Amino acid sequence: MTIRDWPEGERPREKLLARGSATLSDAELLAVLLGSGSRGKDAIALGRELLAGAGSLSALLGRPEQPTSVSGLGPAKPAR
Repeated sequence: MTIRDWPEGERPREKLLARGSATLSDAELLAVLLGSGSRGKDAIALGRELLAGAGSLSALLGRPEQPTSVSGLGPAKPAR
């Protein structure tokens, strides 16, 4: 099931617009920034994997290097 199949009120982008950023988890915020996932992994799962590798959102955003251990993460998504 992809995020497009979720109820509209539960999708990260729509949830952000309707209820504000405080209602989103860190993984959902990352999903909005990433825009899409990769084969077999939606954007929220990709966000969760990034967070697990970094430990927190602030640690992830403070990293000078790009995370390379996450499959489906090319150069464009970390640049976002």
